[in-house]
Amino acid sequence: MFVPNFVLTLSCTDKPGIVAGVTSELFGLGANIAESNQFWDRDTGRFFMRIAFGAPETVTKDMIERMLRPVVERFDMKTAVADEARVPRMIIMVSRFDHALRHLLYQIRVGWLRAEVAAIISNHEDARAIAAAENIPFHYLRVNKQNKAEQEADVLKVILDADADLVVLARYMQILSDQLSTRLFGKVINIHHSFLPSFKGAKPYHQAHERGVKIIGATAHYVTPDLDEGPIIEQETARVTHAMSPDDLIAVGRDIESRVLARAVKSHLENRVMLNGHKTVVFS
Repeated sequence: MFVPNFVLTLSCTDKPGIVAGVTSELFGLGANIAESNQFWDRDTGRFFMRIAFGAPETVTKDMIERMLRPVVERFDMKTAVADEARVPRMIIMVSRFDHALRHLLYQIRVGWLRAEVAAIISNHEDARAIAAAENIPFHYLRVNKQNKAEQEADVLKVILDADADLVVLARYMQILSDQLSTRLFGKVINIHHSFLPSFKGAKPYHQAHERGVKIIGATAHYVTPDLDEGPIIEQETARVTHAMSPDDLIAVGRDIESRVLARAVKSHLENRVMLNGHKTVVFS
């Protein structure tokens, strides 16, 4: 019986024969393709592909990588093979606003997100009770200007000790250093409010209310040293009116942030997101 128990993602310079070369090698393994997505970026000439496939029980990830090596070398591909039998492990970082954290935990509990939360890290004690209720290790790592380097060293230790595949900033209200952002590039997803125009700093919803915005929204993106400018994974907006108070905007914003972050995390966990320079390719 075949089930889609492996996912292959690849990117390379576009040229004829890529799909045929890859699928021929998979056929040689006795694989059965369950899902295939492709994208050719005409601006950069790059080709992106995601293939989910089932294979006989004797086939391993190492065997797949060895079988694909000739075609990978021929087309100078960047590839990754994910074994779907392994449940991804993630770390959630949060400060005091817990709506995004609670939504992620709920979606894991009901099976919409397939992941194990290895730990919750916070610079406040507020989420400790949530972690205890879910039987998740909780790490209170206080941070200020004086101890930021030491605190981030502790954060990195938790991540490495947990063998985490992903770090999710679920309204973690601290800026990661350039060093940590660079080291974990492509493995940290952040959620933040996004408005047109954009309002930065304290009380963004109050600023938006004062300016009379008609649309609010949220953006989930990979973290980079450039604050809130990493490759975008998911976005959503909602219309608001002049009759709504700042508290009304905050309530709408909380819902959007929770949904957008969960969708971005799901796409990443299912290996549907591929980096394309400053952008992403997200296969549905």
